[in-house]
Amino acid sequence: MFNSSKYTKVLQKIRLKHMLNHRKTLHKSALSAEEVDVPFSNGRNMKISTGMYAKMSDGCAVTTLGDTSVMVTAVSKTKPSPSSFLPLVVDYRQKSAAAGRIPTNFLRREMGATDREILTSRVIDRSLRPLFPDGFNFETQIICNMLAVDSVNNPDVLSINAASAALAISDIPWNGPVGAVRVGMIDGEVLFNPTRRELQGSLLNLIVTATKQNLVVMLEGNANNILLQDLQKAIKLGTKEAQSVIHSIETLAKVTGKKKRVFEPPVELSSEILEALRVLTEMRVREIFMNTTYDKLQRDNAINDVRNDVMEKIRVDFPSVDATLIADGIGKIIKAVFRNLVLEDELRCDGRHFDDLRNISCQVNMYKPLHGCSVFQRGQTQVFATVALDSPQSALKMDSIAMLTSGVKEKNFFLHYEFPPFATKETGRVGPLGRREIGHGALAEKALTPIVPADYPFTIRLTSEVLESNGSSSMATVCAGSLALMDAGVPISAPAAGVAIGLISKYDKEDTKHMEDYKILTDLLGIEDYMGDMDFKIAGTRKGITALQADIKIPGLPLKVVMEALQKATDAKSKILDIMHDCIDKPRSEKKDNMPVSQKLEVEAHKRAKLLGIGGINLKKLFVETGVQVNQIDDTTFEIFAPNQHAMDEAKEIINKFLTTERTPELEFGGIYPATIVELRDIGVMVTLYPGMPPALLHNSQLDQRKVAHPSALGLEVGNEMQVKYFGRDPVSGLMRLSRKVLQAAA
Repeated sequence: MFNSSKYTKVLQKIRLKHMLNHRKTLHKSALSAEEVDVPFSNGRNMKISTGMYAKMSDGCAVTTLGDTSVMVTAVSKTKPSPSSFLPLVVDYRQKSAAAGRIPTNFLRREMGATDREILTSRVIDRSLRPLFPDGFNFETQIICNMLAVDSVNNPDVLSINAASAALAISDIPWNGPVGAVRVGMIDGEVLFNPTRRELQGSLLNLIVTATKQNLVVMLEGNANNILLQDLQKAIKLGTKEAQSVIHSIETLAKVTGKKKRVFEPPVELSSEILEALRVLTEMRVREIFMNTTYDKLQRDNAINDVRNDVMEKIRVDFPSVDATLIADGIGKIIKAVFRNLVLEDELRCDGRHFDDLRNISCQVNMYKPLHGCSVFQRGQTQVFATVALDSPQSALKMDSIAMLTSGVKEKNFFLHYEFPPFATKETGRVGPLGRREIGHGALAEKALTPIVPADYPFTIRLTSEVLESNGSSSMATVCAGSLALMDAGVPISAPAAGVAIGLISKYDKEDTKHMEDYKILTDLLGIEDYMGDMDFKIAGTRKGITALQADIKIPGLPLKVVMEALQKATDAKSKILDIMHDCIDKPRSEKKDNMPVSQKLEVEAHKRAKLLGIGGINLKKLFVETGVQVNQIDDTTFEIFAPNQHAMDEAKEIINKFLTTERTPELEFGGIYPATIVELRDIGVMVTLYPGMPPALLHNSQLDQRKVAHPSALGLEVGNEMQVKYFGRDPVSGLMRLSRKVLQAAA
């Protein structure tokens, strides 16, 4: 007979056994995590671990510095995409929960990517992209997830190193690892991975990403007019320090890394077709690039005509060949011709020498209603910049995580960069800014921030609109912005300018350490950026450097090339500043009629209510009528901000009316005045000394020599008159100080 209770007990034992085995498996998996320490020369070690989280991803790593930890995952599809370029996407997201905060938006959750998230994603992307093998066109995504964030260590550099480790231990083909380090400088001493507080006092904030053999992969930073030799020193030491990160990641990859997957490079054209393309394309393209009379549009149109003509002829002779492969083959031939002209014939397509600048022209003060404006033209790159000055309340407020990691709560100077499609004779979407626009605007803002006075009484919004573009519009924005600030009369410490430096190099396979030949190009054209190996943007004053950004497209640059590029940028920057000096040599001293003005207003404490009105109605009415804002600084000090002097004069008249609507007699300190009781209270009586006066309290303690519990004990009634002595006003509350008791004592 079947015993159900016995069967149930056996089933429970089996389930318990499976549960214990599952727990043992999980525990064993958790203990299998591998971790390495990264020693830095300053003793602040970083930890890199893997095997704990996100095991279904191709690669996952966690980096920790102090109490800040970042997890990065790498996932790549196994089927190639139809695109001819690397479809790499990097998503860096700030998590309020990682800092123990709640988002302040309406939904109380993370929304769209902030500017800071986009900028950090771009830095990570530029650090990883050059080391993917040629022909790798598999969709790859890097996701940076904050686990914990303290207010000491910034998670951006940790994210680069975690992404490097995640790719290194994954099976994704990648020629890394890379190592990243933040470099600061205080009193001439170089700091590695400085804390937030140290960074606030640092002359330099530079991220250096490098690979083995001291090859630089990415540079991103800003500085407070750092000298060239100090910056070169910081880059060299930062590159050397990054080797510790690289060695540690290599150690971790040897222990836990997966075998790299084998991918088949894209199908190549047959030698017969390649030879046909070369015969039809090479000489015609060479003639176009050697014709220095072409501008950007003429050159592009001529190249496109050749491309289309060759495509048609090849498709007639080889109809079965994929058109995409033919287009790629033509593109490679065009690129090879362009690069050989630079390397072998030392010819740039616009006829300039390697160190020459394009023609530059400047203009300021074109439109009278603007506080400041300028147009900067460099070749076929044209930027229109405007300056708008507003009250300190218009400062840009930072999000909570940005405040925690940077220590900056608000910015009274910020720059907005726009790149409309007509700038390159195209049509396209006009609306929310893309990652490129945000990145270029942030770089120009970094370049100009050090020259703007921190204690300037107005908020400054600098806008840059690119009207034409043929390379280096972000550095043209620096030049135009500097001119517009001077036109607005902002007392900048010194004018700033920027220039882009390019590179055409020749090396064997992936060995960029030993370059066979290279040419450094000053003042980069758009086509030189597209066909070249580097876009190195450097900005600063005549004295030093304020911002730099290196976008390197090959697997690392030798330090020698980086140092040479910095020197050429410094020389070119001085030439640009000379041209700008001829347009405007210093900030405008005479104010324009439409310039905003501000003024401090002292209001006695007892008159604040008259100025503000019920619910602040007086100040709201003042703003609507005149556009003037009044903001309270402390108990008795207010700041008046007016869009121009005429509005200020009008507002001051209205404010005087607010404060003098009732004629107040001058009361003498120590004077004796008749007081009329208007109200009895438990704590005293309310009295007036003159008609229309707001009632003042005469406290029970000041009514009589005797102790008084209630005014009725003295037979006082509303309407009674008495003599009181006036002792001025309380300095904090502004209330009158009155006494009847002292008169009795005198009697």
